[in-house]
Amino acid sequence: MTEPQSEPARWLSPEERQAWLALYAVATRLPGTLDADLFKRARITLFDYHVLAMTSESPEKQLAMSELALRSNASLSRLSHVVKKLEQRGWMRRFPSPKDARVTTAAITEEGMAALIELAPGHVESVRNAVFDALDDRDVADLARIGGKILTLLDPAAARPLAPTEGP
Repeated sequence: MTEPQSEPARWLSPEERQAWLALYAVATRLPGTLDADLFKRARITLFDYHVLAMTSESPEKQLAMSELALRSNASLSRLSHVVKKLEQRGWMRRFPSPKDARVTTAAITEEGMAALIELAPGHVESVRNAVFDALDDRDVADLARIGGKILTLLDPAAARPLAPTEGP
């Protein structure tokens, strides 16, 4: 019996390897940098902040948990855990959807909105310091374009563009 022939490995070119190592370094270091700042200031993680921000950007300041999971790039299980933690702080609440009782809706509370508004300027400054201060306008456009392409490969449903906003 002969072994099936496998295709030869597609090794990275030197340019691809350099790009991959840079992307890997950013993907591993950036969340920790932003986490540390938010945890120091409010005892929350970057993911906690992102859940609050995504909820605050919806027109009614509430989203179905499934939609919030999509917007926050999380599983429903992880999201549920974080929303529960934010509920305990009084920053979010969950309730059955008025349109479909099988759907759970998450909403940011007034206290959560106040916390987000207080945290947002410092967080945005941290993002600027860690990412955008090193980039020009073309780099920012390239980052959005390239990030969108990679995200589409990883999860086409998550790659849909969100409406731009200005602040919380």
